Amino acid sequence: MNDETFLKVQFITVDPELEGQRIDNFLRTLLKGVPKSLIYRILRKGEIRVNKKRVKPEYKLLANDELRIPPIRVSEASELPSTKLDKVASLEHHILFEDEWLIVLNKPSGTAVHGGSGLSFGVIEALRALRPDQKNLELVHRLDRDTSGCLLIAKKRSALKSLHEQLRDKQVDKRYQALVSGVWPENRFKVKAPLIKNILKSGERMVSVNEVEGKPSETRFRILNQYQDATLVEASPITGRTHQIRVHCLHAGHPIACDDKYGDNNFDSRMQRLGLSRLFLHAHSLSFIHPNSNERVSFQAPLDNALKHALTKLAAEK
Repeated sequence: MNDETFLKVQFITVDPELEGQRIDNFLRTLLKGVPKSLIYRILRKGEIRVNKKRVKPEYKLLANDELRIPPIRVSEASELPSTKLDKVASLEHHILFEDEWLIVLNKPSGTAVHGGSGLSFGVIEALRALRPDQKNLELVHRLDRDTSGCLLIAKKRSALKSLHEQLRDKQVDKRYQALVSGVWPENRFKVKAPLIKNILKSGERMVSVNEVEGKPSETRFRILNQYQDATLVEASPITGRTHQIRVHCLHAGHPIACDDKYGDNNFDSRMQRLGLSRLFLHAHSLSFIHPNSNERVSFQAPLDNALKHALTKLAAEK
């Protein structure tokens, strides 16, 4: 969409796939680059009509509703990245599963899930470039930039809605593998520690445990393998807070290898000598109810070569 699209009155018929979406949310997606305050103002003034009638921002769209959009200047949408870029084209090889409802991606470490903060593009923009016919591609959840593994992308709004409901109802099972410092205690099966997010002056996000103001947070753990002063654990987040697994590992006294925010310098130096230069946190498996078949499906993302190499070197130290 360019900035000429809404310089005159437009009439839009609502796709059945969008039925049930609030009109304010629909317009915020449609009119990218238009301030929220302006969208709500033209809704309140009745300049946007649905089937020739005024509606409130909370109105839920019905299939084949006809919307009248008044003349409005839309900032030019940021261009999608070129599919010829190696970082974009290579994502095709990281797709674990794809059907007409969703994509499961084994996200590479170092790739952000979306653009912004100085990044021209992320996974979602790259996939939109690779799948130009898919107009409703959306991230179902997020992974930190340095975390690799299973990432879920919805191709239909109905799939996104179903998967978000499953996340809220804790029906999605996400399991991570993390290499942590020291010997993880055999009787420590979970970490419950409330987390609070802080934004530093630099704009960097840091998360810490705060018993008073923090939001309830829980991660369950089990030991997968024990090495010399290092442990490979499986972490299952029960809640979905920012940096949750990383901060819970630190809180337990066992920070994750090569974590530039919450790591231990001595442990990281040792891991770097073994050739590890990335955060050892990997979203290993994902299980959920498929929004179309209603059957539970499971996917596993193999460890990349950097992580496998580090484990091989650690095993040799034994």
